[in-house]
Order: sequence, then C-alpha cells, then structure tokens
Amino acid sequence: MNVHVPPPLLVTDDDALISEVLRLAAAAGVVPEVVADEGAALQLWPTAPLVLVGADRADRMARAQPARRPGVHVLGVGSLPDLLFRDALACSAESVAALPASDSWLIELLADAADGSASRGTVFGVIGGAGGVGATVFAAALGQVLGARGGALLIDADVGGAGLDRVLGMEKASGVRWDSLVQATGRLSARSLRDAVPGRDGLSVLTWPVHRAPGLPAFAVREALSAGTRGFRSVVVDLPRHPDPVTDEVLARCDHVILVTTTTVPAVTAAARVARRLPASTSKVLLRDRTGGVNEFDIARLLRLPVLASMGDQRGLDEAISLGAGPLRFRRGALARAAKEVATSLGPQAAERVA
Repeated sequence: MNVHVPPPLLVTDDDALISEVLRLAAAAGVVPEVVADEGAALQLWPTAPLVLVGADRADRMARAQPARRPGVHVLGVGSLPDLLFRDALACSAESVAALPASDSWLIELLADAADGSASRGTVFGVIGGAGGVGATVFAAALGQVLGARGGALLIDADVGGAGLDRVLGMEKASGVRWDSLVQATGRLSARSLRDAVPGRDGLSVLTWPVHRAPGLPAFAVREALSAGTRGFRSVVVDLPRHPDPVTDEVLARCDHVILVTTTTVPAVTAAARVARRLPASTSKVLLRDRTGGVNEFDIARLLRLPVLASMGDQRGLDEAISLGAGPLRFRRGALARAAKEVATSLGPQAAERVA
C-alpha cells in the first residue's frame, strides 16, 4: 500500500529563490508547496517532511515562533547576511545554505523528502559480550523480522566478522558493499543507499566484500547511519566487541543496544567488561540459555543492565546458515521467537503504541 507523503514546504516570496528551488525539486522528482505568508506556513509546518525557509522570510518566521522540529533549513541565493543565522536559529533550522553553491545538497535533501525519509528510523546496536555467543546471527534475525514489518537496513560494522550477507545467504546478491561506499564523498541520500545495497524481503544489507578493508573510516559510518535512519524505519548495526572510536560513536547514536551473552561464567565475565562501555540508558541484555551457569538475576546485577529476553539453542541453525537459508529458516524456532520479542518490545511499532 502506498503511503501519501506531504510535499516539502517552501516559505518565500523571492521569485529568484522559487525558480531555483523548483528547478532542483524537478530534478529530485518532487513539487514543493510554496507559501509566502507565515500564517499559512505555520499551518503546514508540523506535517511537511521538509521545511525550506527563504532568507527573505526568515525574520518573519522567527517572530512567528514556530514549533521546534527537525528538517528545517534556511535558503538564499548568492551571498547571505550574518544576521540570517540568528533568525535561522530562532526557526530551529539545522543549516543555512546559499544557492547555487548548495545545489547538489538540496537535490538530495528533496529526494529524501519525496521518498518519505524525513523522519528518523529506530537504531538497534547488537554487540557480543564474548566471542561465539551468536550476536551476528541474532542481528541478522532481528533485521529479518524488522524488515518484514516495514523495511530495515542491516549494517555490518564488524570488520572481523563472517559477513552478514553470508549469514543471510545473500553473498551472491548484486549491490554496493563497504569498499565502494568508503570511496564516495559528500552526503549520501537515503534513496541512493536503498537502491545500491543488496536486499531481500524488506531487508537491505550493507556489508563487506570478500577482500575487506582493514577498517571503516568514521565519515563512511556516519553517512551510512545517517542515510539509513532517513530511509528505513529500522536500522540494525552488528558491532565489533573490541572498542574503537567509530564503535563508540555508533553506540552513542543507537536508540537501543542489545548485549548478547551466554550464561557461562567466562562469558558473563567478558560481557561485564563490554557492558562498562555501553550507554546504560539504552542497553539491555539478551541471554542465550545454557545448562547451568549464572542465573538471570545475578547476570543483571553483574552487568548492571536489565535482561530483555532469553532464548535457547536452536537445532539445525548452523546447517540452515551453511545452506544459505538464513537464520530464520525455522520461523517458530527459539531464535525467531527472541527476535520477534525484541522487535515487538523495542521496534517502531512499540514507539507508536506509547505515543
């Protein structure tokens, strides 16, 4: 079912600016709503996916005291006065841009708005408390569940991992991997990312080529995460266990962080070290039950994090992955149940129910 996306809003009475924006909007495949009156602008302000305020109307909009919201930008043609930045701040604008110097940036912004990607998706970080606990497999399963519930992007940020495309049986799927993305410059649009990376059944995957790079540049991860949150309802990031500046930055941008561990004493001990690096307000524990070991209460106390869910081992999982069927070959297995429980508790639908 197609969802109607309101047009971007352009607030200006400047014919030159209107002409420039309409030209760029045509290239992006969208037609903005143009208004000159601040009263009309205030009516459309809350629902427009993108708001562009002309330099000629920035002072009036500032005096009108519009509600603070994301996706507001102030535009002008040619050189812009310094006082414009004060008015832009009062309008809660994210940036002030001059045309034609910012033409490419504005086309991508308009394309994202046309695609319904102005709202921000929910970001899940999945990290293993120890090696071999199944964090990558769970990240893939969670991505599959969220993908079936409205579309999701699965980002492989673990350079030492097996590769999420191999876990999902998508290693032969055509599409862009990290090696191509790290060579790109400038802002990455949500539409470009969706069209470029491999995908199947509502799940898009950004992962590594066979001959992977020694690491990820910080700018590439930021752009991928930014485009992902603009273009998908959910983004799942498979994170490496060992600390590095990029991983710490991604963790800070996650809405939810899921620490996966088994209940053995060595695994819980290792998980406690990882837990100390995690943001306590957004982090929870997923347990892979093993016979004996540390009980759930003690794990929560030692890690100082709440236990979100638990799951038993799933028979036939390794075989399913080896055959290219992916981790959710058994839709009623322990892994599928845990992924669905996490998606229901923390996913976009849960946020909508609370709202």
